[in-house]
Amino acid sequence: MISRRHILATTLLLTTALALPARAEDRPAEIRIGTQKGGFFPAVRQRQTLENAFKPLGIEIKWVDFQFGPPLLEAINVGSVDFGYVGDSPPIFAQAGGAKIRYVAAVKSEGNTQAIIVPKDSAIKALGDLKGRRVAFGKGSSAHNLLVAALEKAGLSWSDITPAPLAPADATAAFVKGSVDAWSIWDPYLALAELKENARVIAFDKDVHKPNAFYIANTDFVEKYPSLVAKLNTTFASEGVWANEHHEDVAKAQADATGVDIEAVRRFVDRSNFRVVPLDAEVVASQQAVADRFAKLGLIPKPVNVSEIVWKWTPGS
Repeated sequence: MISRRHILATTLLLTTALALPARAEDRPAEIRIGTQKGGFFPAVRQRQTLENAFKPLGIEIKWVDFQFGPPLLEAINVGSVDFGYVGDSPPIFAQAGGAKIRYVAAVKSEGNTQAIIVPKDSAIKALGDLKGRRVAFGKGSSAHNLLVAALEKAGLSWSDITPAPLAPADATAAFVKGSVDAWSIWDPYLALAELKENARVIAFDKDVHKPNAFYIANTDFVEKYPSLVAKLNTTFASEGVWANEHHEDVAKAQADATGVDIEAVRRFVDRSNFRVVPLDAEVVASQQAVADRFAKLGLIPKPVNVSEIVWKWTPGS
Protein backbone atom coordinates (compact mmCIF):
# COMPACT_ATOMS: atom_id res chain seq x y z
CA MET A 1 0.00 0.00 0.00
CA ILE A 2 1.27 3.49 -0.91
CA SER A 3 1.42 5.61 2.20
CA ARG A 4 0.27 9.23 2.47
CA ARG A 5 3.86 10.18 3.28
CA HIS A 6 5.07 8.58 0.03
CA ILE A 7 2.43 10.45 -1.99
CA LEU A 8 3.44 13.75 -0.39
CA ALA A 9 7.12 13.11 -1.07
CA THR A 10 6.46 12.26 -4.71
CA THR A 11 4.32 15.36 -5.14
CA LEU A 12 7.06 17.51 -3.66
CA LEU A 13 9.68 16.08 -6.03
CA LEU A 14 7.48 16.69 -9.09
CA THR A 15 6.68 20.24 -7.99
CA THR A 16 10.35 21.00 -7.44
CA ALA A 17 11.31 19.54 -10.84
CA LEU A 18 8.68 21.63 -12.62
CA ALA A 19 9.87 24.76 -10.86
CA LEU A 20 13.47 24.31 -12.05
CA PRO A 21 14.55 26.25 -15.16
CA ALA A 22 14.95 24.31 -18.40
CA ARG A 23 18.32 22.59 -18.69
CA ALA A 24 20.86 24.77 -20.47
CA GLU A 25 22.43 23.60 -23.71
CA ASP A 26 25.32 21.26 -22.97
CA ARG A 27 28.73 22.80 -23.55
CA PRO A 28 31.87 21.18 -24.89
CA ALA A 29 35.19 21.65 -23.11
CA GLU A 30 36.69 23.09 -26.31
CA ILE A 31 35.77 24.16 -29.82
CA ARG A 32 38.19 23.14 -32.57
CA ILE A 33 38.41 25.62 -35.43
CA GLY A 34 40.03 24.76 -38.76
CA THR A 35 41.75 27.50 -40.75
CA GLN A 36 43.92 27.82 -43.83
CA LYS A 37 47.07 29.80 -44.47
CA GLY A 38 46.05 33.41 -44.87
CA GLY A 39 42.97 35.48 -44.30
CA PHE A 40 42.36 37.39 -41.12
CA PHE A 41 42.66 34.36 -38.87
CA PRO A 42 46.20 35.11 -37.61
CA ALA A 43 44.93 38.53 -36.50
CA VAL A 44 41.87 37.01 -34.84
CA ARG A 45 44.09 34.53 -33.01
CA GLN A 46 46.50 37.26 -32.01
CA ARG A 47 43.65 39.40 -30.67
CA GLN A 48 42.30 36.44 -28.63
CA THR A 49 38.77 37.57 -29.49
CA LEU A 50 37.24 34.11 -29.65
CA GLU A 51 39.08 32.96 -26.54
CA ASN A 52 37.70 35.95 -24.63
CA ALA A 53 34.19 35.40 -25.98
CA PHE A 54 34.01 31.74 -24.95
CA LYS A 55 36.07 31.76 -21.76
CA PRO A 56 33.10 32.90 -19.60
CA LEU A 57 31.29 29.77 -20.82
CA GLY A 58 34.18 27.57 -19.72
CA ILE A 59 35.05 26.69 -23.33
CA GLU A 60 38.58 26.66 -24.72
CA ILE A 61 39.35 27.49 -28.35
CA LYS A 62 41.72 25.22 -30.27
CA TRP A 63 43.01 26.27 -33.71
CA VAL A 64 43.92 23.63 -36.29
CA ASP A 65 45.77 24.63 -39.49
CA PHE A 66 45.31 23.07 -42.94
CA GLN A 67 46.99 23.69 -46.29
CA PHE A 68 43.69 23.89 -48.16
CA GLY A 69 39.97 23.16 -47.96
CA PRO A 70 39.36 19.46 -48.75
CA PRO A 71 41.39 18.03 -45.83
CA LEU A 72 39.84 20.62 -43.53
CA LEU A 73 36.36 19.47 -44.46
CA GLU A 74 37.31 15.84 -44.05
CA ALA A 75 38.40 16.71 -40.51
CA ILE A 76 35.03 18.37 -39.91
CA ASN A 77 33.27 15.32 -41.39
CA VAL A 78 34.96 12.86 -39.02
CA GLY A 79 34.51 15.17 -36.05
CA SER A 80 38.15 16.04 -35.33
CA VAL A 81 37.33 19.69 -36.13
CA ASP A 82 34.03 21.40 -35.29
CA PHE A 83 34.03 24.56 -37.38
CA GLY A 84 36.11 25.91 -40.27
CA TYR A 85 36.49 28.24 -43.24
CA VAL A 86 36.75 27.14 -46.90
CA GLY A 87 36.13 28.27 -50.48
CA ASP A 88 33.19 27.31 -52.67
CA SER A 89 34.23 23.93 -54.09
CA PRO A 90 35.22 21.84 -51.04
CA PRO A 91 31.69 21.75 -49.57
CA ILE A 92 30.30 20.52 -52.90
CA PHE A 93 32.67 17.57 -53.05
CA ALA A 94 32.11 16.89 -49.36
CA GLN A 95 28.31 16.92 -49.65
CA ALA A 96 28.43 14.66 -52.69
CA GLY A 97 30.50 12.25 -50.63
CA GLY A 98 27.97 12.23 -47.81
CA ALA A 99 30.02 14.31 -45.37
CA LYS A 100 28.40 15.47 -42.14
CA ILE A 101 28.67 19.20 -42.77
CA ARG A 102 26.47 22.30 -42.69
CA TYR A 103 26.90 25.73 -44.25
CA VAL A 104 26.52 28.17 -41.35
CA ALA A 105 27.72 31.54 -42.76
CA ALA A 106 29.21 33.07 -45.89
CA VAL A 107 31.73 35.65 -47.08
CA LYS A 108 30.90 37.24 -50.42
CA SER A 109 34.20 37.68 -52.24
CA GLU A 110 34.98 40.58 -54.55
CA GLY A 111 36.58 38.03 -56.87
CA ASN A 112 40.10 39.45 -56.66
CA THR A 113 41.87 36.90 -54.46
CA GLN A 114 42.02 33.92 -56.80
CA ALA A 115 43.17 33.70 -60.40
CA ILE A 116 44.59 31.63 -63.22
CA ILE A 117 48.19 32.67 -63.77
CA VAL A 118 50.94 31.92 -66.27
CA PRO A 119 54.71 32.56 -66.33
CA LYS A 120 55.64 36.11 -67.36
CA ASP A 121 56.98 35.06 -70.79
CA SER A 122 54.24 32.56 -71.56
CA ALA A 123 52.58 32.56 -74.97
CA ILE A 124 49.25 32.10 -73.18
CA LYS A 125 47.41 35.41 -73.37
CA ALA A 126 43.76 34.43 -72.87
CA LEU A 127 41.67 31.60 -71.47
CA GLY A 128 41.24 30.06 -74.92
CA ASP A 129 45.01 29.58 -75.10
CA LEU A 130 44.81 27.00 -72.29
CA LYS A 131 43.80 24.36 -74.83
CA GLY A 132 46.32 21.55 -74.83
CA ARG A 133 48.12 22.99 -71.80
CA ARG A 134 49.02 21.45 -68.46
CA VAL A 135 47.21 23.37 -65.71
CA ALA A 136 47.79 23.00 -61.97
CA PHE A 137 45.01 23.34 -59.38
CA GLY A 138 44.06 22.01 -55.97
CA LYS A 139 41.67 19.09 -56.50
CA GLY A 140 38.34 19.81 -54.82
CA SER A 141 39.40 23.36 -53.96
CA SER A 142 37.87 26.68 -54.96
CA ALA A 143 40.64 26.92 -57.59
CA HIS A 144 39.21 23.75 -59.13
CA ASN A 145 35.90 25.54 -59.60
CA LEU A 146 37.61 28.62 -61.03
CA LEU A 147 39.37 26.48 -63.63
CA VAL A 148 36.18 24.64 -64.60
CA ALA A 149 34.23 27.92 -64.89
CA ALA A 150 37.04 29.55 -66.87
CA LEU A 151 37.18 26.71 -69.39
CA GLU A 152 33.41 26.84 -69.72
CA LYS A 153 33.52 30.58 -70.44
CA ALA A 154 36.26 30.07 -73.04
CA GLY A 155 34.23 27.38 -74.79
CA LEU A 156 36.68 24.65 -73.79
CA SER A 157 35.98 21.31 -72.16
CA TRP A 158 37.82 19.65 -69.29
CA SER A 159 39.33 17.23 -71.81
CA ASP A 160 40.87 20.14 -73.71
CA ILE A 161 43.53 20.58 -71.01
CA THR A 162 45.89 18.30 -69.12
CA PRO A 163 44.76 18.63 -65.51
CA ALA A 164 47.54 18.66 -62.90
CA PRO A 165 45.91 18.29 -59.47
CA LEU A 166 48.52 19.51 -56.98
CA ALA A 167 48.48 20.85 -53.43
CA PRO A 168 49.68 24.48 -53.20
CA ALA A 169 53.24 23.67 -52.09
CA ASP A 170 53.74 21.16 -54.93
CA ALA A 171 52.06 23.45 -57.45
CA THR A 172 54.36 26.31 -56.43
CA ALA A 173 57.42 24.19 -57.21
CA ALA A 174 55.92 22.98 -60.49
CA PHE A 175 55.09 26.52 -61.57
CA VAL A 176 58.55 27.84 -60.76
CA LYS A 177 60.23 24.94 -62.60
CA GLY A 178 58.00 25.34 -65.62
CA SER A 179 56.55 21.85 -65.42
CA VAL A 180 53.02 23.30 -65.65
CA ASP A 181 51.86 25.90 -68.16
CA ALA A 182 49.30 27.61 -65.94
CA TRP A 183 48.06 27.54 -62.36
CA SER A 184 44.66 28.20 -60.81
CA ILE A 185 45.41 29.43 -57.30
CA TRP A 186 44.29 31.64 -54.43
CA ASP A 187 46.02 34.17 -52.19
CA PRO A 188 48.55 34.42 -50.61
CA TYR A 189 50.11 31.98 -53.13
CA LEU A 190 48.73 34.14 -55.94
CA ALA A 191 50.26 37.33 -54.56
CA LEU A 192 53.59 35.57 -53.97
CA ALA A 193 53.69 34.31 -57.56
CA GLU A 194 52.89 37.80 -58.84
CA LEU A 195 55.62 39.46 -56.79
CA LYS A 196 58.33 36.78 -56.76
CA GLU A 197 57.87 35.22 -60.21
CA ASN A 198 56.24 38.13 -62.06
CA ALA A 199 53.40 35.78 -62.91
CA ARG A 200 50.71 37.16 -65.19
CA VAL A 201 47.01 36.88 -64.42
CA ILE A 202 44.90 35.81 -67.37
CA ALA A 203 41.65 35.71 -65.38
CA PHE A 204 40.55 36.55 -61.87
CA ASP A 205 37.57 34.88 -60.23
CA LYS A 206 35.42 37.95 -60.96
CA ASP A 207 36.11 37.58 -64.69
CA VAL A 208 34.36 34.21 -64.95
CA HIS A 209 31.97 33.74 -62.02
CA LYS A 210 30.84 35.14 -58.66
CA PRO A 211 32.77 33.41 -55.87
CA ASN A 212 31.90 32.99 -52.21
CA ALA A 213 33.60 31.46 -49.20
CA PHE A 214 31.95 29.70 -46.29
CA TYR A 215 32.04 28.92 -42.63
CA ILE A 216 31.23 25.22 -42.26
CA ALA A 217 30.39 23.22 -39.15
CA ASN A 218 30.03 19.55 -38.33
CA THR A 219 26.38 18.44 -38.52
CA ASP A 220 26.33 16.92 -35.03
CA PHE A 221 27.97 20.04 -33.58
CA VAL A 222 25.32 22.28 -35.17
CA GLU A 223 22.46 20.14 -33.92
CA LYS A 224 23.84 19.83 -30.41
CA TYR A 225 25.17 23.36 -29.94
CA PRO A 226 23.15 25.78 -32.11
CA SER A 227 23.69 28.72 -29.75
CA LEU A 228 27.45 28.19 -29.86
CA VAL A 229 27.41 28.15 -33.68
CA ALA A 230 25.49 31.44 -33.64
CA LYS A 231 28.03 32.87 -31.19
CA LEU A 232 30.92 31.76 -33.41
CA ASN A 233 29.27 33.42 -36.41
CA THR A 234 28.59 36.61 -34.48
CA THR A 235 32.14 36.78 -33.18
CA PHE A 236 33.70 36.20 -36.59
CA ALA A 237 31.29 38.75 -38.09
CA SER A 238 32.47 41.33 -35.57
CA GLU A 239 36.09 40.50 -36.37
CA GLY A 240 35.32 40.81 -40.06
CA VAL A 241 34.10 44.38 -39.56
CA TRP A 242 37.28 45.16 -37.62
CA ALA A 243 39.49 43.52 -40.27
CA ASN A 244 37.94 45.48 -43.13
CA GLU A 245 38.93 48.67 -41.28
CA HIS A 246 42.43 47.53 -40.19
CA HIS A 247 44.15 46.04 -43.22
CA GLU A 248 47.67 46.83 -42.04
CA ASP A 249 47.10 45.09 -38.69
CA VAL A 250 45.68 42.06 -40.49
CA ALA A 251 48.63 41.98 -42.88
CA LYS A 252 51.25 42.26 -40.14
CA ALA A 253 49.61 39.53 -38.07
CA GLN A 254 49.52 37.17 -41.04
CA ALA A 255 53.12 37.92 -42.04
CA ASP A 256 54.30 37.32 -38.47
CA ALA A 257 52.34 34.07 -38.17
CA THR A 258 53.16 32.56 -41.56
CA GLY A 259 56.49 34.06 -42.59
CA VAL A 260 54.96 35.09 -45.91
CA ASP A 261 56.48 38.23 -47.44
CA ILE A 262 54.69 41.28 -46.02
CA GLU A 263 54.28 42.90 -49.45
CA ALA A 264 52.51 39.81 -50.76
CA VAL A 265 50.29 39.74 -47.70
CA ARG A 266 49.43 43.43 -48.05
CA ARG A 267 48.42 42.82 -51.67
CA PHE A 268 46.22 39.92 -50.60
CA VAL A 269 44.60 41.75 -47.69
CA ASP A 270 43.94 44.93 -49.67
CA ARG A 271 41.90 43.02 -52.23
CA SER A 272 40.02 40.93 -49.67
CA ASN A 273 36.63 41.24 -48.02
CA PHE A 274 36.14 39.77 -44.54
CA ARG A 275 32.45 40.53 -43.96
CA VAL A 276 30.57 37.50 -42.58
CA VAL A 277 26.89 37.19 -43.53
CA PRO A 278 24.10 34.58 -43.50
CA LEU A 279 23.57 32.51 -46.63
CA ASP A 280 20.91 34.35 -48.63
CA ALA A 281 19.09 33.18 -51.75
CA GLU A 282 21.76 34.70 -54.02
CA VAL A 283 24.59 32.85 -52.28
CA VAL A 284 22.72 29.55 -52.26
CA ALA A 285 21.89 29.92 -55.97
CA SER A 286 25.52 30.69 -56.80
CA GLN A 287 26.69 27.67 -54.85
CA GLN A 288 24.09 25.47 -56.49
CA ALA A 289 25.46 26.58 -59.87
CA VAL A 290 28.88 25.30 -58.79
CA ALA A 291 27.35 21.98 -57.76
CA ASP A 292 25.44 21.64 -61.03
CA ARG A 293 28.58 22.45 -63.05
CA PHE A 294 30.52 19.71 -61.27
CA ALA A 295 27.70 17.19 -61.62
CA LYS A 296 27.39 17.89 -65.35
CA LEU A 297 31.09 17.19 -65.84
CA GLY A 298 31.00 14.05 -63.70
CA LEU A 299 33.43 15.54 -61.18
CA ILE A 300 31.18 14.53 -58.28
CA PRO A 301 29.52 11.11 -57.90
CA LYS A 302 25.97 12.48 -57.81
CA PRO A 303 24.06 15.78 -58.02
CA VAL A 304 23.52 17.61 -54.73
CA ASN A 305 20.97 20.09 -53.39
CA VAL A 306 22.95 22.77 -51.56
CA SER A 307 19.94 24.12 -49.66
CA GLU A 308 19.54 20.79 -47.86
CA ILE A 309 22.62 21.43 -45.73
CA VAL A 310 22.23 25.17 -45.11
CA TRP A 311 21.79 26.09 -41.45
CA LYS A 312 19.77 29.26 -40.94
CA TRP A 313 21.58 31.93 -38.96
CA THR A 314 19.75 35.10 -37.98
CA PRO A 315 22.24 37.69 -36.69
CA GLY A 316 21.20 39.13 -33.36
CA SER A 317 18.93 36.21 -32.50
